[in-house]
Order: sequence, then C-alpha cells, then structure tokens
Amino acid sequence: MSFSAPPASAPRASARGPFAGPGEQGWRLWRTVGEAVLGGLLVLLTYLVLDWYRGVPSMLGMTLDGWVMVVLALAGIGLVLVRRRFPAASVLGLSALMGVLPPTGLLTAVASYTAARQTESRRRRIALLLAGLASAMLACFASAPVTGLGSRSYGLGLGAVLAATTVLVPGLVGTARGQQDQLVRALRERTAAAEEARRLADSESRMHERSRIAAEMHDLVGHRLSLISLHAGGLEIALQRKAPELQEEASLVRCATRDAMRELREALGVLGPLGRDTGTDALTDATGTRSDIEALVAESRGVGVPVEFSWEGDDLYALPARVRRAVHRVVRESLTNVHRYATGAHVTVAVIHTAERVEVRVRNGAPPVPPTAATGLGSGRGLTGLRERVDLLGGTFDAGATPGGGFSVTADIPADPADAARPAPGDRAADAAPDEERLQGAAGRPRPDRRHRSLQQGLTRAATGLLGLVGVGAMMLFGVVLADKAKPHPEYRPFEPRVGMPRGQLQSKGISDYNVVRAAAAGREPRRPRSAQDCMYPWDDEQAKGGRLQMVRYCFRSDILISIDRFTVPLVTEPRPPHGSRTHD
Repeated sequence: MSFSAPPASAPRASARGPFAGPGEQGWRLWRTVGEAVLGGLLVLLTYLVLDWYRGVPSMLGMTLDGWVMVVLALAGIGLVLVRRRFPAASVLGLSALMGVLPPTGLLTAVASYTAARQTESRRRRIALLLAGLASAMLACFASAPVTGLGSRSYGLGLGAVLAATTVLVPGLVGTARGQQDQLVRALRERTAAAEEARRLADSESRMHERSRIAAEMHDLVGHRLSLISLHAGGLEIALQRKAPELQEEASLVRCATRDAMRELREALGVLGPLGRDTGTDALTDATGTRSDIEALVAESRGVGVPVEFSWEGDDLYALPARVRRAVHRVVRESLTNVHRYATGAHVTVAVIHTAERVEVRVRNGAPPVPPTAATGLGSGRGLTGLRERVDLLGGTFDAGATPGGGFSVTADIPADPADAARPAPGDRAADAAPDEERLQGAAGRPRPDRRHRSLQQGLTRAATGLLGLVGVGAMMLFGVVLADKAKPHPEYRPFEPRVGMPRGQLQSKGISDYNVVRAAAAGREPRRPRSAQDCMYPWDDEQAKGGRLQMVRYCFRSDILISIDRFTVPLVTEPRPPHGSRTHD
C-alpha cells in the first residue's frame, strides 16, 4: 500500500460515482483500510523514534494525556485518508495538528505531497503550501506552553523546522511530480493526435488510390464494353440481311453491353470525379510497358534529372492491365518524388520481368542541395497509395532511406495475381475488425507481460514512496535535534544543602546515611547540637589529606536540617562505600 497520489491523467473518481461496481467498491474499502493501518504505524514509529532521542519526550509535548494523544492521532489518520478528495483541508488540518502532536509529521508530508501533485493551478498550490507553513508555525507557537515545549519563541522556531521538513519539501517534490504528470499527459495526447492524423492520412491515401484504380477499371472495362457494343451493332446489321432469325440475339448482346456499361458507370461514379490523365499518364493499352516507362524516364531527363534506366526480361504486353498500371504508378510516383525532394540527384530505374514476377526498383542518391524548409519531406500519402495498390495485387512494397542519404522504392508484383478476398473500398468496418478483435482479446485476457509490467510499476512506486518517507523522517529528526540543541537551557548549579531544608529534599539529591561513615566518625566528631534529634552521615568523595579523612554531618530536628558540620578523622583503614552508592553533587 502506497501513499503516493494517482497520476494526474487518471480520473479522480469513478464515472459511475456512488453506483460503482462491487469490485471497485471493494478495492476502495481495502485501500482505505490499508492506508489507515499504515498511517497508524507511521505515527507510532515516529513517536518511538522521537522518544528514543534523549530529551525529546518532554520537548515535543509528550506531557499530554495518553487518551488525548490517541484522539489526535486518529484525527490525523482521518485527515490523511481524505487527502485526495479534500487536499486543502487535509494539509491545513494536519499542519495545525502537527504543531500540537509532532509525531503526525509524516502524515502531514504525505498530504502535502498529494495536494501539491493534484493541484494544477500554480497560485493555488503556492497559497496552499504557504498556508500549511503558517498553520504549523502558529499552532506550535500557541500550544508550546500548554504541551510543555517551553517558551512561545522556541515553539515558533520548532514549528518552522517541522513545517519546512514536512510541508515545504514534500510539497516541492509533489509539485515536480505533478508537472511531470502534466508533461507526460501532454506528450501522450500529442502522440495520440499524431497517430490519428497519420491513420487518417493513410486511410485517405488508400481511398484515393482505390478511386484511381476504380477509374482505371472504368476506362479499361468501358473501352472493352464499347468495342463489344460496336461489334454487336455491326453483327446485328449483318444478320438483318443474312440471318434475320439471329438478329434478335445480336440485339440482346448489344443491349446487355450497353446496360453493363451504364451500370459500371453508376457503380464507380460514387467514388467521385477524378478527371482524366493526359500525356504519359493516359490509361491506354501501352501503360506500364517498356515504351511507357522509357517515356517517363525521358520526361525526367528533359527536366535535368540524371536517370539511368535498365530493363531485364520480356515486355509487359501479355500481363494483366492492373499489373502494368501498378508498374507505371510505382515508377511515376518515385520519379515525381525525386523531382520534388531530391532535385539533381542521380536516379536508377530498373524493371526485372521474370516468368512469375515483376520487380521494380527506383533508387536515388543524396541530393546535391538539401530540400528547403517549405518543401519539407512530404506527407507520404503517395507511398501509402502505392503500397495499397501493390498489396491489392498480392505483392510486396518497401520504401525507405538508404545509408548514403538517398531513397529507395522497391515493388515486387506477381505476374499473374490471384483474386484475393479483400474488403471492398471504403469498408472501414472490415479494415478495423482485426484491431477490434485484438483489443477485445486484450481487454478480456490481459497479456502476461502487461500484468508483469503493472506489478513491477506498483512495486517501484511503493519502494519510492517508502524511501521518500524515510528521507522526510530523517530530515524531521535532524531538524528536531538541531532545535533541541539550540534551545536555551538554564545554567547548571551544583546542589548545596542549606539549613532549613527538609530531609526529603536532601534524600532526593542522593544524600543518604551510611553506617560505615557513622562508625568512622564515632568518638571523633564534634559535639552535636542540643536540639538535634537525628544526624545523617553521607559518603563524601573528598580524598584523604595528611592521613585524615574529610567528613560531613547533617543534623535534623523534626526532619528539618538545623546544622551542617564538616570535620576530619584519622585514617585507620580506608572505608569503601556500599555497591551502588550515590553522592550528592
């Protein structure tokens, strides 16, 4: 269980509020119980550590009654439990409580850290920390005489030390962590926005390329259907003279061809008008053949781009039109990119035609002059469209920078592509199905590495919080010790018995009667006062001088000291005090 605040990006309350599920309510209950137990242990541990230091119990207000300390400790635990919902009240309440009961200092540090981390407004955060400092100092200043700390000035100094170590330092750490959370959240949002923009751009490129493919299909199939319709009309005219009985069949073929052409236009018209290609972009039966590619190379050479062209294998006349269109698009898009982003760079265009595949390679070196900032590095939509076109044919497409600073585009297309079951253009549901299935599977069964990562992060946060509490506790103890050392103490004066003192006062200072000393003084002591009822012979630590032993005698009347006599007796044998004897100061 950790006292650390939740990340700023995490919701502070469940969206369902009081109607949260049983699992969430159970987790909150166990977390509250665990934090309450841990808070009680922190208060007890702090009390024991401060009690261990000599002189601290009386200095830190331990003169309070036991039940009062228990009530104050329970109030501190309650305040630390509500720190997430009421951060300001928790910090101010614990700061004031710490001035009366210093063992609640670690709870104050936890509340200060959490409040500073959760508060996003800079002014509110500064005001809260300053109010916490003032609350601790004023509470310690006001309660010092009552709790036995000493003077109010000393209480103010001790309160400043406690406030600095348990309010200010954790608050600054919480502020840094809160700013880090905000930065991480902003970076995640920007990353998500960039990913969404890239996904939309790729989707647009795919849709655009599919529209081009549909337009090409319209041109090619429409051209063939026009020829069929034309021949069917001629056949109908010829059969009218030679075989009138077959004229109706020829008329049906011509009408069916005309209807097919109309339906094709209606089906492909939903893709929107794209215009018609002209020049080397014209969709003809020669598109994608060697002469067509040579024309593209010639156009690039005409604008000053050094292009080296090579062709291996047979021409592409016998291949399907969609394969030839793909070859044409790859070469044209690659050369267009060279014109835009690598002007003057040397380019190699290679087409390798084998029995089964057609491989197209377009590579350029580093441009002699880097592209301007306005030109940029492109959006990549053209390459995305090429990849979509090649994928539809069952081929592979690769594009990327080369080690020398250039760029390479490679497309490997089957010579006879099989009809693959692919989603229809614009079928976003089919495109998103794999991702949705993957996400649903991940939500239903968390992956082991994710669980392991969550457990590792939880242990790391717990260890970090524990080390932070240990550091705050060490700083707090060090500050208390310094304050105790700086506290003015009364000047030491040795105890001097005076006539008129009661017997009990002398005995409280360790002055007592010893039979050995009484026996040594028998017969050698001066005369006792007449009113003396009893005398006491304490042990004196004075060394024997000249063979004589120094002694002192206290005589009492009605347990009141009436005389103090000092004398010497001859040293016969050196008496020793009994074990554990004490002498007066």
